[in-house]
Amino acid sequence: MPTYHIEMLAGRTVEQKKKLVEEITRVTVEVLGGSPNSVDILITDVPRENWATGGILWSEPRP
Repeated sequence: MPTYHIEMLAGRTVEQKKKLVEEITRVTVEVLGGSPNSVDILITDVPRENWATGGILWSEPRP
């Protein structure tokens, strides 16, 4: 079964992450079959100063 790698800006709560992994697991089993125990999900919280979009760090004010 799959392993999902999720990178997102830091700041989500444990409750939000819990709901996210529950839903990803549920949909994966629904679509691909198999056991929930075979779905791995790795979450990496990236500090805002380490992520940029459009040449602007997310720690900087957005135009």
